[in-house]
Amino acid sequence: MNVPISAPSRDAPHASFRIGRRGLLLGLGASFLAGKSRLAFGEAPGDRRLVVVLLRGALDGLYAVQPYGDPGLAPLRGPLALPEPGRGEPGQENALLDLGGLFGLHPALANLHAMYQANQAMVLHAVAGPYRSRSHFEAQDLLEAGSAQRLASGWLNRALQALPPGEQARTGLAVGTGVPLLLRGAAPVGAYAPPGLDRPAAELMYRLAALQEADPRLGPSFAEGMRARGFAAQALGETETSRERVTFPRLAGIAGRLLAEAAGPRVAALELGGWDTHVGQAGRILGPMRALDSGLGELRDSLGEHWTRTAVLVVTEFGRTARINGSMGTDHGTGGVAFLAGGAVAGGRVLADWPGLAEDKLFENRDLQPSLDLRSVAKGLLRDHLRLPEAAVARAFPGSNAAPAMRGLVRA
Repeated sequence: MNVPISAPSRDAPHASFRIGRRGLLLGLGASFLAGKSRLAFGEAPGDRRLVVVLLRGALDGLYAVQPYGDPGLAPLRGPLALPEPGRGEPGQENALLDLGGLFGLHPALANLHAMYQANQAMVLHAVAGPYRSRSHFEAQDLLEAGSAQRLASGWLNRALQALPPGEQARTGLAVGTGVPLLLRGAAPVGAYAPPGLDRPAAELMYRLAALQEADPRLGPSFAEGMRARGFAAQALGETETSRERVTFPRLAGIAGRLLAEAAGPRVAALELGGWDTHVGQAGRILGPMRALDSGLGELRDSLGEHWTRTAVLVVTEFGRTARINGSMGTDHGTGGVAFLAGGAVAGGRVLADWPGLAEDKLFENRDLQPSLDLRSVAKGLLRDHLRLPEAAVARAFPGSNAAPAMRGLVRA
């Protein structure tokens, strides 16, 4: 049913150098890394800002934005189905936040809900890229490449390359272990790795722990080593620590302040991990959700008056299974959710060609059926928000004629 509701290779050449705040604000862009959060910058013409937030690990869209009005939800989700708006337990903030009927937002996303009520945020549901991979590594590459096949560059970098020479993106800078594929490409990118980043990436450790879990000897030993090194929360299915609640909002605030500078960048990419919720999802997902929500609030506040000219696209590599698993979590799926926020966004809406959750409507009898291509959303932002020419949009998403740019996502 239609429900438009209202109310490859990552070894691109780069230079390594040090840069101070003055150099940063002169337009060389920036990337900061801490824990599972990362931030990178680029430049675009004009005074409009675009921020892309990559949620690594696959956010469960059916949990973040629950279709409580769909009779198929409760049988599939059981205890992961939260109370309908206004029906929570007295004194507890455990009910969904109203999105105007059928859908409700998770209560941990209060800042996003306030933006929605102010017509500065919208939800796009049952979305997916053009691929159907359920591999994190492959799907993240394809999401950032903007293609059904792996490419050596990202869609945002390609879009900015197509500008006239006088308006091309200024050199980017990565401060951390690298720049996301989204911003990699022919445009030169600088990199600076501050000391103290030799700790293994958290997501790598979580995957190694999962591989060893079934081994009666290695499994317990590996888990104990993880506990000793502070990785217990994600690897062992325990409640998320507060680390990301601090790191991501801080980076979002830095992004906003730099984007607000007259000589600063106009395009930023942030990353937030921790969304791979196979076990104990209700507890594990709270940390990342609160970090995301707080980060969006920090970004808005630090941008100040420039928030009115900003659009923020929040995406993840794929959704999760419609049915919960035996560990009170969800597994890798297909259709998911995306968010648009910002003062430039024509918000206060849920956009969904809702496929429904009846068993015969599920994709491969397990996932939410995708009905909206994420490329259409990104193309609409490039054309109508950044005001890039059609040639730039086409270059950003080669072979995407079947996914025309969406209209009406931003204010005129």
